[in-house]
Amino acid sequence: MKRRQLITTLAGGTFGSSLPAAAQTAPPIVGFLGLANKQADQPAVDALRQGLRRLGYVEGRTIVVEAPEFEGDVKLAEATIVDMTKRGVAVLVAPGPAVTRIAKRASSLPIVAIGLPAGAAAKDLYESLAKPGGTITGFSTYGEELSAKRIQIVRQVLPQAKVIGILHNVIDPVFREWGDQTEASAKAQGLMPVRLGLRSQSAGELTAMLDELRRQQGDSLIVIRDFLTVSLKDEICNGSLDRGIASVAELVEFAEAGALFAYGPDFPDLFLRAASYVDRILKGQKAADLPIQLPVKFQMAINLRTAKSLGLTVPPDVLVGADPVFE
Repeated sequence: MKRRQLITTLAGGTFGSSLPAAAQTAPPIVGFLGLANKQADQPAVDALRQGLRRLGYVEGRTIVVEAPEFEGDVKLAEATIVDMTKRGVAVLVAPGPAVTRIAKRASSLPIVAIGLPAGAAAKDLYESLAKPGGTITGFSTYGEELSAKRIQIVRQVLPQAKVIGILHNVIDPVFREWGDQTEASAKAQGLMPVRLGLRSQSAGELTAMLDELRRQQGDSLIVIRDFLTVSLKDEICNGSLDRGIASVAELVEFAEAGALFAYGPDFPDLFLRAASYVDRILKGQKAADLPIQLPVKFQMAINLRTAKSLGLTVPPDVLVGADPVFE
């Protein structure tokens, strides 16, 4: 090939087509919608990114994960989701039913959600576990069902317990229903429940509720996970311990922060698995056709320092199933 022909071929072929191709292959954007705060949401974001890496994605080259901070501001979350829709974000990842509901209201983008409810509380989010039928798919976490198991463990560790607090978000209907179910579980196991309904991330509101529980001689507290309680994790654990109340939660991070124990699904594993649904949607599958999955891994974490501070002895049959154990 002559030199002039070679230059013409390169300019008109390889070089000439490279710029449009680069423009057309901008990496898809995944929006992570953490409604709590950066500290609380970071483990989930990290797990999602790890899952995407395992599938071969390279952040910045073949995918972009955006994780804006909302700090509980619902209006900011709605505005950000609208902006993401306008900018062509491909998939939204929602770590909880409250922000899932916001995302569904603000956008028609596909949503991979973690912690979806089952039963009546899910009727406005999806049609069925097997065939969601709308823009939402993801993972349920048995959030309401596992409360009975946590109360059972409370009865093992605190056999003298009579009054138990139930701390939950009262703004979102999902968590109100989970509060109802937890209350029914407490009564069925012979405990008197005291409902403590959070409306904000206010430490002062929380303090007043813990004082009221102590006034009613409550010595244990079930914490129902959502963006409000996760945001107040340290205040809940420390405030409960200061009042001689054994707090019990769903996330391992609560036990690490000073709760007596935590029992629930392995949330990092769920976000690792969520990456596969993001991948399938990016490759053309519809959220409506992806069945909502259930957790396959569960974690039991115990804080022995807290047990000692409360003067409690953890029974061997409870301790043997715990991992991690904080000493």
